[in-house]
Amino acid sequence: MKVLIIGPAYPLRGGLAVIDEAMCRAFLHAGYEAGIVTYKLQYPSFLFPGKTQMADGPPPEGLEIHVWMNSINPFNWVATARKINKLRPDLLIFRNWIPFMGPLFGTIVRFLKKNITTLAVVDNLYPHEKRPGDHLLTNYFLRKIDGYITFSRTVEQQLQENNFRNIIYTPHPLDDNLGEGVPKEEACRHLGLDPDRRYVLFFGFVRKYKGLELLLESFARPEVQKLGLRLLVVGEFYDDKERYLGIIREKGLEEQVQVVDDFVPVEEVRYWFSAADLVAQTYHSASQSGITQIAYHFEKPMLVTDVGGLKEYVPHGKVGYVVEKEPEAIAGAIADFFNNDRGPEFQPAIREEKKKYSWEIFVRNVLELYEKVKK
Repeated sequence: MKVLIIGPAYPLRGGLAVIDEAMCRAFLHAGYEAGIVTYKLQYPSFLFPGKTQMADGPPPEGLEIHVWMNSINPFNWVATARKINKLRPDLLIFRNWIPFMGPLFGTIVRFLKKNITTLAVVDNLYPHEKRPGDHLLTNYFLRKIDGYITFSRTVEQQLQENNFRNIIYTPHPLDDNLGEGVPKEEACRHLGLDPDRRYVLFFGFVRKYKGLELLLESFARPEVQKLGLRLLVVGEFYDDKERYLGIIREKGLEEQVQVVDDFVPVEEVRYWFSAADLVAQTYHSASQSGITQIAYHFEKPMLVTDVGGLKEYVPHGKVGYVVEKEPEAIAGAIADFFNNDRGPEFQPAIREEKKKYSWEIFVRNVLELYEKVKK
């Protein structure tokens, strides 16, 4: 059996590329032939809000990656489908995270041989930052797919409500390429941080829906101010950076907030999470988040807001906190965590919860769906 994953991968950078590469390795480890079809052009530069789309360093070892797709060239879409047909895959797994890719993916599907089974990993049915035409572009692709894989019960319910069938929910696996954590003292020394301070980490691309302003406002509250914490905001800004710097100045948080406006390569991720005492995701909306899985990988307690599927992954009071998206509630949870030294208390449950998120479970669930829709 041959499996092809259709989505971001090297030479592109980012969380989706890392997870797609991990997915490919999981199928290889399970004994299947597997590869990836990725982009030679993912976004036109004027549509990409970051500094670069390309990864540094060498390609991942042992992976067959075909750099074929151009998201804005319809002739390429047909040519890519024909190239895929020549590889004779049994199963294609598309990574669906944004409607912009609907025309590309939808056209590829329409030119595939009929004996190829198609599934889609649906990270979001519709995006957090909505635009005209989202439903049309998404439906052009997803209505032609044989089955759907979701990492969130919330997205599963949305698919059902929109009359999609052959849906499975499977927990979002952990990234197996992040390496092991290091002692806090070593991480802080590597990053130039004071190992005697306590840190809250906000990690990943900064976008409006991720609610960084809620976390900044919570840090200005007196119950957090007196704790002497430091907030690490680490990730490239895809939103107006000056907006957040203005809040920091207005609230007098210059000495408490460190902003690192840069993409963090895979090999550096472990240092930021190893330095952190608590990982915060104060989102306005979410389906699920890869940041949660990184926190589990490094066995870090979490604070998330009660939106979308985040609470599915963070049992409240066991591995962290699920709170309303209000600065007062966020501040209260932060104060409880540090005043009562909850970290050691949460550790056993974090390690137990972490066991759910294996690639073996993912592969097994996907193959069950494949057998179901193939009949």
